[in-house]
Amino acid sequence: MNQLQNRTRILVLLVAVLLLGAVGTGAVLYAADRTARRDQAQPGGPAVSPGHVTLQTPSGGRQLVFRNMAWGPHRDELTAVPADHADGPRTASGVHCLRFYAAGGTGICLQAEHGALEDTYRAVVLDDHLKEKRSFPAAGIPTRSRVSPSGHLAAWTVFVSGDSYAGTNFSTRTSIVDVRDWNLRDNLETFDIIKDGRPYQAHDINIWGVTFADDNTFYATLATGGQTHLVRGDLAARTLTTLHDNVECPSLSPDGTRIAYKKRVPGLSADAPWRLYVLDLATMTETATAEQRNIDDQAVWTDTGTLLYALPGDYGADLWTVPADGSGTARRVTQAAVAPAYVG
Repeated sequence: MNQLQNRTRILVLLVAVLLLGAVGTGAVLYAADRTARRDQAQPGGPAVSPGHVTLQTPSGGRQLVFRNMAWGPHRDELTAVPADHADGPRTASGVHCLRFYAAGGTGICLQAEHGALEDTYRAVVLDDHLKEKRSFPAAGIPTRSRVSPSGHLAAWTVFVSGDSYAGTNFSTRTSIVDVRDWNLRDNLETFDIIKDGRPYQAHDINIWGVTFADDNTFYATLATGGQTHLVRGDLAARTLTTLHDNVECPSLSPDGTRIAYKKRVPGLSADAPWRLYVLDLATMTETATAEQRNIDDQAVWTDTGTLLYALPGDYGADLWTVPADGSGTARRVTQAAVAPAYVG
């Protein structure tokens, strides 16, 4: 009887080992197949080919540079297209970025470095030929990046904990570096805060989404006490002054008069709470855009009257545009793209 039981146990063990081996082999083959498909361009996707991409003003007109999301050998690379033909063939740079922005011949590229046990991240300052000038360790998952109009300042935001602005259990870190002397303000939370006209201190402060007016003045989101506020930053004075409530991921218009931003609208789902608005800085008048879907992006101004932003798409994200004055309708300008910046 004991011999029969032992044989049965051995047989069960062998079957279990074989099944586990089959499952493991299947998982490996599935992962390998998925990786192979990831490296192959998909039918119907945008045409992408390698070439030379710069942040210089192109002779043929403005370019739109963004992270390419299309499956294929150039996925996650910075690619360039003519600004007036955003859905045309893309030129791939070979530079990989999770988030990107550029202005004044300077680029900021937030990258992941894949380790054996975990990923680490860094913020890379690029010159006008997309060559690395300097890099800085980033404390978490990249989420926002901006460059001042002159190209002298670069800013980035990362999630130190959590991975979404939708909930309340997250922490951010926002940094600004001057690329002329590499003076790094590593954490804007150390700046003095003036809230409602009075000095303010709290232990729950988070700051994200810098947008620059010039080489000293910037705007950003400050969160504290369960509320978000638009703040105006003074780099020299190291101050943040609240201006308006319920503003996230601000983006300053080219003429410096308006802020495009995400606004939490009461009654919407906690997982999709935002709509795209524009704030007049002189009157603090809010205007809802015609885009009625949830926006989780820091919009870019195409010009003084039009906004560009990312929405989820078949390849991860697509770029859409909408008038800033509340008129018109939203339209898709290109698919499989995120983190755009205009050059020229």
